[in-house]
Amino acid sequence: MKPLHLVAVTAGLSQPSSTRLLADRLTTAAQRQLTDAGRPVEVQVVELRELATAIAQHMVTGFPGTALRAALDAVTRADALIAVTPVFTASYSGLFKSFFDVLDNEALVDKPVLIAATGGTARHSLVLDHALRPLFGYLRAVTVPTGVYAASEDWGAAGDDRTGGLSERIDRAARQLAGLLVDAPPAPRQDDDDEVVPFAQQLAAVRGA
Repeated sequence: MKPLHLVAVTAGLSQPSSTRLLADRLTTAAQRQLTDAGRPVEVQVVELRELATAIAQHMVTGFPGTALRAALDAVTRADALIAVTPVFTASYSGLFKSFFDVLDNEALVDKPVLIAATGGTARHSLVLDHALRPLFGYLRAVTVPTGVYAASEDWGAAGDDRTGGLSERIDRAARQLAGLLVDAPPAPRQDDDDEVVPFAQQLAAVRGA
């Protein structure tokens, strides 16, 4: 069976980075869920920190460098995406947004995407719904129902009755992502010899009826 290709895009700037840590934990959880379901998976991590200059140059010149082109191609070919950003000024970071600005608008159509974010306080947790979901909705991706936000106090915390701990949210989101991949129906087949009827002809037929 051909392995699934899972790509994690992380926009953390520091080293070590809590954003990269969250991406790694989500990736590991998704890989475990898929493996348990009998689906082999290959994982690739795209560190936007290493591509910051190339992204800026691409926005100005319209031409990606070799490393950026490889990252864009990896996201385009991926079977699923995990996208993780730090919260800057109550939204995703400029680096994160810039990467998806230079990605082809068709690259994420119908692609499962798990969204996640990190921040210093739980007050920014709504970034998942007011910033990330609209972005990937515009790109016509299939966003996993559970987004994962990790504030500083979430690492190692047990959570509460409504949200659960960080580990529980990670497992739930990973399970939902794996479900979209394992249970996905086959893509509809289009025959090359299918006749294409011009719209004007179709409209004339409707009027005649």
